[in-house]
Amino acid sequence: MISIVVLTHDRVHLLRQCVEQTLARTSPATKQVVIWDNGSTDGTRDYLDSIADPRITVVHSPENIAHNAKARAVRLTTEDYLLELDDDVIDAPQDWDAKLLDAYRKLPEIGYLAASLVDDPSDSASQYLKWMRNEQGGFVEKEIDGIRILEGGIGSGCTITSRDLYDRTGGFPEKRGAPYWHLSEWYQRKLRKLGYRAAYLEELEVWHAGGSLYSEPALQKADYHRRTHKSRARKDRVKRVILAVPLAGRLNGRFNWFDPPTPQYVPAPHFQKSEHDRQAT
Repeated sequence: MISIVVLTHDRVHLLRQCVEQTLARTSPATKQVVIWDNGSTDGTRDYLDSIADPRITVVHSPENIAHNAKARAVRLTTEDYLLELDDDVIDAPQDWDAKLLDAYRKLPEIGYLAASLVDDPSDSASQYLKWMRNEQGGFVEKEIDGIRILEGGIGSGCTITSRDLYDRTGGFPEKRGAPYWHLSEWYQRKLRKLGYRAAYLEELEVWHAGGSLYSEPALQKADYHRRTHKSRARKDRVKRVILAVPLAGRLNGRFNWFDPPTPQYVPAPHFQKSEHDRQAT
């Protein structure tokens, strides 16, 4: 039923926890796991080669092709549901994958469903999610058939979609000049054009260990995000000018010409390490 794809690069201390505390707690619904090693040099290869789980297929890439590896990894999968899992998702409850799949099947208008994130003050992703929810009103809280969701834009930390929808969007492309581009944003735009939405599943939380207190970002990734931030800021200025024109906002909402300007998020200058953070390091 489920194929899981994990990309990793030079953070074996997090990958080990992902395998032993997240993947090890999957249910029989997960039939296949593809772990793509993006040219790691820190002991990742030796660790992955020591794993005995017959469901796991390991690919050792000679170079770091970053997010472009996701399309190649998906091509190795065979199941009807595709689950993306970041290598820094270091803890999850037992049978978390089955819970995500069960909710996804009961939400026909949701094409991309993500697990919520434990509120870790050291994790950049969970803090951004909390900011978007509590301060920006970036999500719509809904309850559908007893399932509580936050509808809105989601990150790719722990997400599920169907192979049918993946194929209908054309599948993940590769961008050679921008290997750290945001696949999840691209995928959600494609799904919206097909009439589907994205959401977080409120009743399932996983522990995401992102940010500099957990690992050092690859220089290539940090540089890409700096350039992307500058480019997005320029585009957002233009969007705000367009949306100031009478009726422009309503027409954009109807025809979905472009995403609205991105709220300006300023991360806290200092994160305090949680007890889980200290144990992980």
